[in-house]
Amino acid sequence: MEKILANSSVVRVSELLKKLGCSGQVSILTESARTALDAATALNIEVGQIASSIVFKLPNGNPLLVITSGRHRVDINLVAKHLAVERLDRADADYVKEVSGFSIGGVAPIGWLLNPEITVIDQALDEYEIIWAASGHPHAVYPTTFAELIRCSSATPMVVGD
Repeated sequence: MEKILANSSVVRVSELLKKLGCSGQVSILTESARTALDAATALNIEVGQIASSIVFKLPNGNPLLVITSGRHRVDINLVAKHLAVERLDRADADYVKEVSGFSIGGVAPIGWLLNPEITVIDQALDEYEIIWAASGHPHAVYPTTFAELIRCSSATPMVVGD
């Protein structure tokens, strides 16, 4: 547990949470939270309360962060239409690590190495009083609210899937 808390990515997120005045603190899960279902099971909450950070590439090659409810798959055609771009491309693990500084399974919505060009947040997350997001490691998460996550990530609310 202490080793995970000392991980540079987790430290980066923890410090930023404090700096931004966020109410939640990083928690370490005994089980991996690589997927929304894994995280929800470990936290004993609904899968929809998990704020999954999914990275895509915009047509210009820049990153797009979609913070989605764990109960949704991102509809890339719908999001592209909302953003008025021709398409969204899937990002591979190397690209995700390069732009965010996080490995897939632990991508946090804040604390990126290179800020995403655009960040959107699934409006469905507003249905929950508390939501949980990754903290830079597959075993690290933190609690937050929809409003706080918007404030801290500069995300734009949007319908991203069904």
